[in-house]
Amino acid sequence: MLDDITVDPAVIALRPDFAVLAITAHGLRNGPTDDRSRGWLAEARPVPNDHEKLESWREAYRAFGAKPSRTRPSVDALSRRLPLPEINQVVDGYNAISVKHVLPIGGEDLTRYQGPARLVRTVGDEPSEEALGVPEPGEVVWRDDLGVTCRRWNWRQVARTRITEETTDALFLLERLEPFSLDELKVAGEELAELLSEITPGVRIATRLIVSGT
Repeated sequence: MLDDITVDPAVIALRPDFAVLAITAHGLRNGPTDDRSRGWLAEARPVPNDHEKLESWREAYRAFGAKPSRTRPSVDALSRRLPLPEINQVVDGYNAISVKHVLPIGGEDLTRYQGPARLVRTVGDEPSEEALGVPEPGEVVWRDDLGVTCRRWNWRQVARTRITEETTDALFLLERLEPFSLDELKVAGEELAELLSEITPGVRIATRLIVSGT
């Protein structure tokens, strides 16, 4: 799965500084929010609205024609929702890390994927769930063989691939733009792997860093 993930050259042309750390976790035993995951959520602190990492994502959204004040990058929207919502243990964990590092993180149920994940710029006729609408030409989206899995880069995920309490195999996409460093991206990935191992001792973790030219 990891080796098949691709980032379209058109996306790299838009933002040559883009990188994504892809992490798979197999054998998860997820469950409802508990005291441990509530503790992770409680550690989240407000992010200044003018934080440079948020501004970088807003610039990326404007570059493909989105208005970040209307459809906010995921970490921008999440940081405005403190205290963070309780979803389930796995989602609580990666949401807490997302806000801590000011880093967009997507979580996907691998058993609901058809074909590999790829980040592309749309032509405007890509299948998408009705609730999210049809992507506009040139929009940056994650997709698989069935259609869009996340609109406007990391704005809104489709219901089909969301991580639920029944999820056993998952894909996490940690998305970086400068000034976020690759070293910090590695640290965030290690922290996520540690939380997943707390939730499920013995979970099988694999990672792949995808940067321009790879």
